[in-house]
Amino acid sequence: MKASQFLVSTLKEAPADAEVVSHQLMTRAGMIKKLGAGIYTWMPMGLRVVRKIEAIVREEMNRAGAVELLMPVVQPAEFWQETGRWDKMGPELMRVKDRHDRDYIIQPTSEEVVTDVARQELRSYKLLPKNLYHIQTKFRDERRPRFGVMRSREFIMKDAYSFDRDVPAAKASYQIMAKAYRAIFDRFGLRYRAVAADSGAIGGDLSEEFQVIAKTGEDAIVFCPNSDYAANMEKAEALAPQGERKSGVTTLVKTPTPGKSTCADVAALLNVPLQSTVKSLVLATDETNDKGEIVKSHVWLLLLRGDHDMNEIKAAKVAGLDKGFRFATVAEIVDHFGTKPGYLGPIGTKKPVNIVADREVAAMTDWICGANEEDFHYTGVNWGRDLPEPVSVADLRNVVEGDASPDGKGPLAIERGIEVGHVFYLGTKYSAAMNATFLDENGKPQLMEMGCYGIGITRLPAAAIEQNHDERGIIWPDAIAPFTVVVCPIGMDRSVEVKAMAEKLHDELSACGIDVLLDDRGERPGAMFADWELVGVPHRVVISDRGLKEGQLEYQHRRDAAATKVAAAEVLGFLKSRLQA
Repeated sequence: MKASQFLVSTLKEAPADAEVVSHQLMTRAGMIKKLGAGIYTWMPMGLRVVRKIEAIVREEMNRAGAVELLMPVVQPAEFWQETGRWDKMGPELMRVKDRHDRDYIIQPTSEEVVTDVARQELRSYKLLPKNLYHIQTKFRDERRPRFGVMRSREFIMKDAYSFDRDVPAAKASYQIMAKAYRAIFDRFGLRYRAVAADSGAIGGDLSEEFQVIAKTGEDAIVFCPNSDYAANMEKAEALAPQGERKSGVTTLVKTPTPGKSTCADVAALLNVPLQSTVKSLVLATDETNDKGEIVKSHVWLLLLRGDHDMNEIKAAKVAGLDKGFRFATVAEIVDHFGTKPGYLGPIGTKKPVNIVADREVAAMTDWICGANEEDFHYTGVNWGRDLPEPVSVADLRNVVEGDASPDGKGPLAIERGIEVGHVFYLGTKYSAAMNATFLDENGKPQLMEMGCYGIGITRLPAAAIEQNHDERGIIWPDAIAPFTVVVCPIGMDRSVEVKAMAEKLHDELSACGIDVLLDDRGERPGAMFADWELVGVPHRVVISDRGLKEGQLEYQHRRDAAATKVAAAEVLGFLKSRLQA
């Protein structure tokens, strides 16, 4: 490919609304162009990256035995009404009507449609297992699209769906996909982690996220440097403290804390570690009648150490909170505790509340909490003496750096990541809702066991850039770069020798199947080099009259600080060896 035939549209400045590096660099490098809020045109340079990502995904999915199809972007509402997601999805689901006033959606995902395909086509156990996938445009009407294509409204996703006859077979299909995903992400050439993720209402442990490591990532990844343990923050377990709880030695005292309503302020006032304080979080659960009206509410008090944060996913697994909870209103708090938030605690509540202590709090002695009276806290609080032993103890908190790893192999560390893939065991959630059955060996209908597997195709380029860039621009891994090699001839329009060598090298590289671009635009060297450093082409060869007189060309990898001189006669072999490395 020659640059004069291509569309190279670089910019010196990023748009004002570009908040993160990937958005800035993708816009400046001419890879995307904003059309509307969260909607982008993929320009030729960016589309080449997308197509390379798709090709790798398609090859590995096919190798794993998955079968490609293509499901519609616009889907009839009745399938989504059948599963209940027409109502549950909320405003992110883009609903439209056709000229006959029939309801449709612009798909954010395809569980309903693929389940309909399966219930029509996979009628016998002899046709199972099957894994169907497609690479298709999706649309989610994000309230606040941001970060360019990282969180856009329109995007391309690869979603796959497995269908099996029973749970063991479904778990086997899951493992095949988990292995295929590792092969896919290995080929991308990015640093990533496969982390255990929460399975939500479906339960079980078969759920993994694939996270590209980047300082700007929205997700916290918990891992043990000494082992293979890795989980997202929602899933990572905070172990109970080891050993027996120490005996309390401090007397319970109702201590004045005027105007100090946070654990941090109280600890500073009393000159004690924040770790000696306990925070009170008040939740509520509601009982409703057939009309959905609240007939009774229950108040819950969750106790966490002052320096810890509640994990809502974990809290939702506590018996009694697992049907759904909300944060209590100020009126409910005052009614049950007799005071406003900031001075709450488990001792002397005005009305009974359900108390759940985090594992760490259950092991504490001589701790500090609110006294249920404005401007007062209790110091020297001890279980069994000042209040009953906790009946309900659970892991309620986010882990922190240095916590013990659940596998017992050292302390935990935390880094940031960008989720770009997810493998998930679905069970019969959709097959039951849509009556997707097959006939077993005995001719009896059985529900299909399902799994789903997604990769954010158009999110991956942004994630790759967040991980691989410098002050000059993007640094692409070879596998997904728009061009692998760029040939930069200096004075090509003035030198017959430079032009001949540049075209010869371009043609030889092309003949070898190497994705090469010849910059024949006649730009000055500084502008030409700046463009390709911004775009991030990994390998650059510079051809000049001076170099040719010495029988040499200049090679520089995008990460190299300086160029390397290579004999002109050996440059093809040199490049091949670098690309193989």
